[in-house]
Amino acid sequence: MPDDRPIIDPYPLSPYVAWAGNRNKDAILKAFKEFFPTRGDALEVATGAGLHINYLAPHFPHIRFQPSDYDQGVFETIKRKRLEGDNNNIAYPVLVDLAVPSTWPDAREQLNDVIFVINVFHVAPVSIADGIAALGAKLLKPTGFIAIYGPFKIDGKYTTSSNEAFDREIRETGVPEWGLKDVRDIERKARKHGLALRRQLDLPASNFILLFGRS
Repeated sequence: MPDDRPIIDPYPLSPYVAWAGNRNKDAILKAFKEFFPTRGDALEVATGAGLHINYLAPHFPHIRFQPSDYDQGVFETIKRKRLEGDNNNIAYPVLVDLAVPSTWPDAREQLNDVIFVINVFHVAPVSIADGIAALGAKLLKPTGFIAIYGPFKIDGKYTTSSNEAFDREIRETGVPEWGLKDVRDIERKARKHGLALRRQLDLPASNFILLFGRS
């Protein structure tokens, strides 16, 4: 474990989440610049403290960013970061619980060019892939896509020894849903909702971005 890394804690306002977000934000921005549209609408799922969306927004001035989370306790932090950064292209956060479709936005009011989720799957059950895919099937424009960032296994195997060690570390916490998920399992969930894996980008620190679009 790096000496400066806080104890793993997935709570959005924890020191660990802040450390991890600052560590990977530049790599995510660089990758997003490759495939984000020049203008349009982007929904972030599980925004948490709002670090990434507030870091991304100034680099995409013609994108309207919509933060969301199932925990309304983080909304004030998201809004404060928005004001501190003067990010007028970020909307106020809304409630989106992937396990409760009744909380999802109305497709008649807004469709999205991008739906993205960052650093969630290793501390969430793989079943949330169903929710993300169903949300995408409902709220994506015809050419829109879902971008999922984080560490993953592929075909049941670790891609690096550091990911294997990280997976072992988070599983040792004893929390049942914690652990690296397999890209193939997420693909299977996506196919049920008419989505297919279009690209798989390798990023630093043994992370990936998975891009899903309509089949």
